[in-house]
Amino acid sequence: MERRTIGAAALEVGAVGLGCMPMSWGYTESQRSGEGSLRALHTALDRGCSLLDTADMYGPFTNELLVGRALRERRQDAFVSTKCGLLVGEQHIVANGRPGYVKRACDASLRRLGTDRIDLYQLHRADPEVPIEETWGAMAELVAAGKVRSLGLCAVGARAVRPTRASRTGRRPGAGRGVPSRMHDGTLRQLERIQQVFPVSSVQAELSVWSPEALEELLPWCESRGVGFLAAMPLGNGYLTGTLTPGQGFEPEDIRARHPRFTAEMMAANQPVVAGLRRIGARYGATPGQVALAWVLAQGRHVVPVPGTKKEQWAAQNAKAADLVLSKEDLAEIAGLPPVRQSW
Repeated sequence: MERRTIGAAALEVGAVGLGCMPMSWGYTESQRSGEGSLRALHTALDRGCSLLDTADMYGPFTNELLVGRALRERRQDAFVSTKCGLLVGEQHIVANGRPGYVKRACDASLRRLGTDRIDLYQLHRADPEVPIEETWGAMAELVAAGKVRSLGLCAVGARAVRPTRASRTGRRPGAGRGVPSRMHDGTLRQLERIQQVFPVSSVQAELSVWSPEALEELLPWCESRGVGFLAAMPLGNGYLTGTLTPGQGFEPEDIRARHPRFTAEMMAANQPVVAGLRRIGARYGATPGQVALAWVLAQGRHVVPVPGTKKEQWAAQNAKAADLVLSKEDLAEIAGLPPVRQSW
C-alpha cells in the first residue's frame, strides 16, 4: 500500500488506516465479536493499513485491550494511535486535561496496549477548565520521556455562519447543506496556541463526501504547516457504503439511532449521493465506499482516511480503496452531486 507521512516527525503510515471504535463502542453491541474484530485488525495490517486508531474511552478501556491483543505478534507492522482527555461516566462524558491525569492515562494506555511506546498520542477534547497549553505541555513531556513519539489533536469547533469559497474539488464545503462552514474556528485557535508549545503532528476531524467542511480552513491549515490530517468518519458512519437502507432502523445503543442524518427521511433524501458514488465506482469495478475513500485520499498527500469497522470483509474492502485513483472528471462529478441534506 502507498505510504503517507504524518507531521514534522515524518512518521510513515499506510494511506488508509483502521478506526477501531466500532469494535467496542458506539455501534450495534449485539454484533460485536472479539474474535471477529481481531480478524479485522489482522486483515487491515496484512494489507498495509498500519495506522490503528483507538482511544482509552472506547469501551471504556476494552478497545485498547483488544488492539493490544493484535499487537502481541504484530507490533512492528502497526502504527498505534490512541487518545486521552475524556472520561466516561454513568450519565455524561467529561473532559479532563489536568497534566497529572494525562500522564497517568498514558501509562494506563501503554499497559492495556502492551507496548512501550505510543506512536501518536491525541488529545481527544480540550478541557475548558485547564489551559490547553498545560495539557499539551504534559503530553510533550511524555514525548521527552520516550513513551510517545508524536502528538495530535482531535478537532471539534464551534459553528458560525460565513460565506464560503470553492474547495479544491469544486464543492463549496458549507453551501446548500444547512451546515455553516466555519466549524473549526475554536480548533484553529487551539492549534495556534499549542503549536508554540510542541509541534502538532496531526489533526483528526470528520471529512467525507457528505461532511466536507474541513476543506474550508482546517485542512489548508494542516497542509501549510506540514501537519497530517486523519479523516474521521470518511464513510459517513457507513451511509456512503451504500449498504444501508432508508428506514431500516438502528438498535438503541447505536449512535446512528440518534443522528439526524439517519432518520428515514434524510437517508432517503440523500440517496442521490450514494447513487453518484456507485455510478463512478462502476467504471472501476469499485464500491461506493471505495470511491468515497478515494475522494478523501485525493484531498492531499497529508490526508489519511480512518474508516471504522469490526468486520474483516470491510477492512479488506477499505484497504483496496488505496489503489483507486479518481480522475479530475470523477472529482468534478462528485462536486456536482446534489447537496447533502440534514435536518438541523
